[in-house]
Amino acid sequence: MDSQSHTGTADGADVDTVIDVRGVRMRYDETDVLRDVTFQARRGEVLVMLGPNGAGKTTTIEILEGFRHRSDGTVTVLGADPGRGDEQWRARIGVVLQSWRDHAKWRVRELLDHLGSYYRPYTTDTVRRPWDTDELVDLVGLSEQANARIATLSGGQRRRLDVAIGIVGRPDVLFMDEPTAGFDPAARRDFHDLVHRLADLEDTTVLLTTHDLDEAEKIADRILILAGGRIVADGSPDALTRRIAADAEVRWTVDGSRFVHSTSESTSFVHRLFIQHGDAVEDLEVRRASLEDAYMALVRRHESGDEQVDDPSTALGVVAPVPGLMEVTR
Repeated sequence: MDSQSHTGTADGADVDTVIDVRGVRMRYDETDVLRDVTFQARRGEVLVMLGPNGAGKTTTIEILEGFRHRSDGTVTVLGADPGRGDEQWRARIGVVLQSWRDHAKWRVRELLDHLGSYYRPYTTDTVRRPWDTDELVDLVGLSEQANARIATLSGGQRRRLDVAIGIVGRPDVLFMDEPTAGFDPAARRDFHDLVHRLADLEDTTVLLTTHDLDEAEKIADRILILAGGRIVADGSPDALTRRIAADAEVRWTVDGSRFVHSTSESTSFVHRLFIQHGDAVEDLEVRRASLEDAYMALVRRHESGDEQVDDPSTALGVVAPVPGLMEVTR
């Protein structure tokens, strides 16, 4: 999508912004589960929310779905407050929860036909609702199980059905909470293809949570890292990685002691290291930072009590005390 073609609104929001979250707080008793959560998502964008257990990912998703009322802040999804969305608004929203109520007695095709009928009145000139059932079961990889009772499906097949239920109404916005839990590698790859199709061909905005950093890197346009109820990083996978890729981590051993140093000039650093220590340098490793390094550094920083998140890049890269070259040569 050409960013030059977008114009802003009076409040600074992009006209293509379909999710707008500003200063959201969620409090239970005396505990803030979410604190000043702010982000936006545009039409056709795929956002992946990462964070440790208890970070507030599911709570955030539930607020956006309208299942939970926030304590403070403003939220709009498709131009409406999720807590006040009407049936027409809900017809444009798709949801894949961590688990669904059991529909064991239904057959796959039968259930999707039944659920799809609720969306038919909300067909528009641009979006035909619901999704054709035969096309849908093929899309999620359940063609061979289309006439099977849901009780006979494997765990991974049930999860595929959960995804089909979430998109049966051809949603404009799709929320998914750990959708690939229970997927084998083949199912996970199929799911990634599906997400790309929804975003690229259907112009669906997708927001999902996961614990799988490799998955996030493959499908996300943007990654939100949530820690302690706050967004501590927001950027594309490449951008988050580039923030720490400038520094390489050099590891080596001298006289039985192990050292680690982070530097943007790894070649010259290693050259000086050998000039000063020669053959005494052993087990030398030069390692570029990864998205996992960025994620772990940010989470560790928050857990250590450092609340500075204005420039998350300062938290990325070095995850342990690092001696300078002169210090380790003494």
